[in-house]
Amino acid sequence: MELTDAIAEEATPLLFGRILDGKGGGRPILWDEASSWQPASSEEVMWVHLCRTHADVEAWLETYLDIPEPIAEMMVDDGNRPRASKEGDTLVAVLRGINFNAGAEPEDMVSMQLWSDGMRVVTLRRVPMQTPREVLADIDAGDGPTDAASLVTELVEQIITRMSKSIVDMNAVIDELEDADIDDEGETILRRTSSIRRNCLALKRHMGPQHSALEQIARASLSWFDEHDRREISETIERLRRYLDDIDVSKESALVLQDELRSRALASSEKTNFLLTLVASIFLPLGFLTGLLGINVGGMPGTDSSSAFWNVVYICLGLLVVQLALFYSWRWWTSR
Repeated sequence: MELTDAIAEEATPLLFGRILDGKGGGRPILWDEASSWQPASSEEVMWVHLCRTHADVEAWLETYLDIPEPIAEMMVDDGNRPRASKEGDTLVAVLRGINFNAGAEPEDMVSMQLWSDGMRVVTLRRVPMQTPREVLADIDAGDGPTDAASLVTELVEQIITRMSKSIVDMNAVIDELEDADIDDEGETILRRTSSIRRNCLALKRHMGPQHSALEQIARASLSWFDEHDRREISETIERLRRYLDDIDVSKESALVLQDELRSRALASSEKTNFLLTLVASIFLPLGFLTGLLGINVGGMPGTDSSSAFWNVVYICLGLLVVQLALFYSWRWWTSR
């Protein structure tokens, strides 16, 4: 079975296909059969998972499924945001999930297009996705969806459920950063919190429209979508709403950490500036006095006196004492 799927993936757009038997199981189907398949009973449903970058996909959608050209173009396009619509008694949807492929970041979302008329379910992707494979494993184990509506519901639930892993990981990182020593690991904390904020913004940008898409699916009056499946979609919508709230909390927590880092950096900078200003205030009059006495012009007093140098030193010390007394009376330490 796995070998058959691998061969199909190389030769045709078909990554895998199954004919659901209405009891949770299904049998494999190849590309040639999928292109001419007709149900042998009312319980059978065909599910084909295609690679949308294959050259034959768009033509197959238009000819075999009789999908209008604009919708077929949308189903093979990479730039679509999550959305869903009802075309007659068919469902068309674009969904996005978190990319868990090696080397990918959480904000690298992957999209999956979905089309179903209740008798056939077609899903398309560009890069590998784990969600369809997980549903496929349930079908092969005899514990999968029984009809088109439950298949669509299961795919949606799996996509949303997999979000929780990324959100839990982000929250764990934030907890770790909150316990870290800001003074010693400030640069590391700032870099990681910036990454978390970027991830949160990317997730929110895609998951917000996905929330609206799922609501469209739940509201669609499709004859093959029963009340139980709508309730399941509604539960998934509530779960997605909680995940969106968690993303907001993660983003705000990262922002609080960044604000604390900036506040500490600003306080340290202000303290340094204060000390520099204090030193400059002390030495400015002394520098002026010694600079004035250092000019090389005739008539400079004390040039012939052996005690003139020490007199200047005493004057400078006296000025220093007077300045310190004035700073003390002005409570200069309260300005730090």
